[in-house]
Amino acid sequence: MNVENCVAAAALVWCEGFRSDEALREAIATFRGVRRRFDFWVNDPRRPAGTIYMDDYAHHPAELRAMLTSVRKMFPRRELTVAFQPHLYTRTRDFAPEFAEVLSLADRVLLLPIYPAREEPIPGVTSEMIFEGVTAPYKKLIPKERLMDEVEALPAGGVLVTAGAGDIDRFCVSVAEIVRRKNG
Repeated sequence: MNVENCVAAAALVWCEGFRSDEALREAIATFRGVRRRFDFWVNDPRRPAGTIYMDDYAHHPAELRAMLTSVRKMFPRRELTVAFQPHLYTRTRDFAPEFAEVLSLADRVLLLPIYPAREEPIPGVTSEMIFEGVTAPYKKLIPKERLMDEVEALPAGGVLVTAGAGDIDRFCVSVAEIVRRKNG
């Protein structure tokens, strides 16, 4: 996906008259990616058996599927844990079965409460709507305040992904600290 995006961006600037091959190569070489898209926090090649931790903004079933499928391909022999925070009551209501299906691609699912953003709660719409349909071997519905305890309890050597468009990213520093400490 990043290669395709890079080629498309290069073609676009070329079509718009930008003709410096050298500047284009430098721009591509120095591009650091987009924040919260496959954002690796812990991936230490010196500790190949250590847990890998990444964060992603995925908040729609299609985005979540693309991200989890890519993670599976990158790390096929590792247990995959996803901590997901649904974003918006309406999105949860409209896509609960799809979220459940996609989250079931993981080995372990930690499901947080819905982040409301700009919406008022909708009666009967909760993370449980997703949780009920998840078929992953391990699943747990947790309040945000328990996320660090759950990360602490994870088995070593897997891949941990935090995902969602809410405020789950405010835990990234703390999650990374726990993972690094556990990795030794």
